[in-house]
Amino acid sequence: MNKNATVMAIIIAIALVGFSLWYFTNPQDAYTGKMESINLGTVPTASSALIYVAQDQQFFLANGLNVNIKDYDTGAASLDALLKDDTTLSWAAEFPFVKKVLAKKDISVFVVVDRFDEDYLFGRKDRGINTTADLKGKKIGIPLNTIIEFYLGRFLELHNMTVQDVTVIDVPAQESVDAIVSGRVDGVIVWEPYGSQIRVQMADRIVAFPVQSNQPGYGTIIGRNDWIGGHPEIVSRFLKSLAQAEDYLTHNPAQAKAILRKQLNYDDAITETIWPQHQFSISLDQSFILAMEDEARWMIKNNLTTEKAAPNFLDYIYADGLEAIKPESVNIIRGGKKQ
Repeated sequence: MNKNATVMAIIIAIALVGFSLWYFTNPQDAYTGKMESINLGTVPTASSALIYVAQDQQFFLANGLNVNIKDYDTGAASLDALLKDDTTLSWAAEFPFVKKVLAKKDISVFVVVDRFDEDYLFGRKDRGINTTADLKGKKIGIPLNTIIEFYLGRFLELHNMTVQDVTVIDVPAQESVDAIVSGRVDGVIVWEPYGSQIRVQMADRIVAFPVQSNQPGYGTIIGRNDWIGGHPEIVSRFLKSLAQAEDYLTHNPAQAKAILRKQLNYDDAITETIWPQHQFSISLDQSFILAMEDEARWMIKNNLTTEKAAPNFLDYIYADGLEAIKPESVNIIRGGKKQ
């Protein structure tokens, strides 16, 4: 009897898993209305994983969206394209978004799609860099106008230095490997996969310092307020597609990794290295607000804006869409109440 019960339990468990996978790839309330086209600006990094899964598994199409993904070198460039109406929506980390908010741009975040902690400062040992104190007076390459700018400043401050203690060189992320290998700079800060490439090429000739100081970065989806306000139903379908992508990724990590490898031309080693550095899920929570406030204060302190006080970032978040699709993923404090 116990053996039969065990067998039956296994059969039921397998059936439930199979049904779950079938349900999320074949939703019963599939959209049957007019197809809408969206130009989505992204940066080709792992932080866009949910987007790639939604595209690969045709969740966008199932929800009536024809999504055209347009790649940009940085989130800042993707946001500039959004403001020029070259994209409908754009992916960017929170730092360039904060910059645009301080510049009074009429945009909002409506979902966070990733939290990441993958950025390192790599220094050449033959240039005398072995400890953080050795960075003083060195040439450090970073992609300006990206979140790396904040990470460098905060990292130096935590080690009793300022940006004025180093020479900052504008090095686009895709040039960072060559810049440090050739010796054009003494060190670089960069995201993946470039960090892994530097580790492979430089091996024990470099030292690596984690620069995020336990503060994750946030990959967000941003739209112009006039577009969001005029298309709440499309926003809802977009979010539903991402929710389905998240569920697929959670239940099928091997397949999701394969999608990422194919999309970004990563090898197995890089994929396995970066995967645990990300939290691929849709959310809007208070830690995201606090991170933006912190970055805004840093920009004000370092005269990167003419503003004198951090704005109320709740005015730049559209939460209604995500609250309708996945209410448990919205945890922000508004009007003294957690929602």
